[in-house]
Amino acid sequence: MSSWLLSGCGITPPSAWQPTQVTQVSQAKAWELKGKIAVKTPEQKFSTNLYWLHTPESEELRLTSMIGSTLMLLTSNNRSATLEVDGNTYQGANATELLQHLSGWQIPISQLPQWIVGLPGNATIIKTDAQGLPQKLQDARQLPPWQIDYKSWQTLQSNQLPRLLTLERGELSLKIQLNEWQALTEKRPQGTAK
Repeated sequence: MSSWLLSGCGITPPSAWQPTQVTQVSQAKAWELKGKIAVKTPEQKFSTNLYWLHTPESEELRLTSMIGSTLMLLTSNNRSATLEVDGNTYQGANATELLQHLSGWQIPISQLPQWIVGLPGNATIIKTDAQGLPQKLQDARQLPPWQIDYKSWQTLQSNQLPRLLTLERGELSLKIQLNEWQALTEKRPQGTAK
């Protein structure tokens, strides 16, 4: 069982990474988060727990049941992606194409690490709140465009992060709730100067 499942309400980073503090979310080159995700299409509707480890070289998205059993594991790097679901393992050139091939969902995995922490990435800011935080983004590089709505914000690790956001494109809708977030830095071997 993964250490993050055993950590209770705190996040335990993988062994190559350690927690760090940042003054702005955009300074975090790597992070991990825990939350919930709900997916809705005309054919399906489900919600599950979400764990996401984002590093400059890779992504790891794990969806788990309420008792902690892994339902899906998606890992990717610059060269390939692997999806483990229902006891089967699938490989592809990248996470977006692999997920679309297997599920029919065209989810922009490369943009989600920015959107999920409240950064626009390649999207256009349509509306901000009184504090200047995004309320609505749109990514029109593909039609129909992705609409990203930030429903509420929270302070985690001294940073403003979305608490609840929805992402919609055509008939696909994702609702994501962030419960925990931690900026990470790569562990240096002992004796190595900074």
